[in-house]
Amino acid sequence: MRTIEIRTNEREEMLDITGQVERAISEEGLEDGACVLWSLHTTAGLTVNESADRDVARDIGSWLADAAPQGSGYRHREGNADSHIKTSLMGPGLTLVVSGGQLQLGRWQGVFLCEFDGPRTRRVVLQPVHAT
Repeated sequence: MRTIEIRTNEREEMLDITGQVERAISEEGLEDGACVLWSLHTTAGLTVNESADRDVARDIGSWLADAAPQGSGYRHREGNADSHIKTSLMGPGLTLVVSGGQLQLGRWQGVFLCEFDGPRTRRVVLQPVHAT
């Protein structure tokens, strides 16, 4: 298992962490199988989506802001209930296929950390699953 640390810069942002995941897969010596990624936070999720056009991430962020607006009379006293809701919508984990030591993503796909309560240092664990 390996931990990837990501420093976020804004309260809400989607950071492309594909390169960090690929390096971790290489360092783990994973040739064929899968890798499980898991965010260790209740206000930061993970997703796979288009990485070629940053407007896609912006559009996702705008939709989530409309779906769960900040400071909308939530009961959670810490003031970040919207962050918890957005993380639940995105999800905290991913399982990704690895073949020939390479992450199997489509041409436009990237792996994103979705920050909803930053800026912070976030940790994502990567657990390799070797094919038998």
